[in-house]
Amino acid sequence: MSHAAWTLWNGRLLAVFGPVLIVTGVAGFLIPPRRALMSGAPAYNVFHIAFGILGTTLVAAGHARGIATFNLAFGAGDLYQAAAGLLGLLLAGVGWMGLRS
Repeated sequence: MSHAAWTLWNGRLLAVFGPVLIVTGVAGFLIPPRRALMSGAPAYNVFHIAFGILGTTLVAAGHARGIATFNLAFGAGDLYQAAAGLLGLLLAGVGWMGLRS
């Protein structure tokens, strides 16, 4: 795949993912923690909103390198959290600011 195609797909991905992060964070404040699909901890909600805004801003600015870096770093963090949870690795279940999920 060409560089231009990768740039286009990275932008499209974050154009969808950024707003989804924002909605996820807002929903975390609106849905009672006992009914939430995710943690429900306020710090996680703020994390999702902040990074959703950052990602959406990068897309709006058309910052190709920033978009690619965001996707790579956020994806790597998510993959690590998933692997840590499944395999019992260091920091499994510990998220942003050391809060337990």
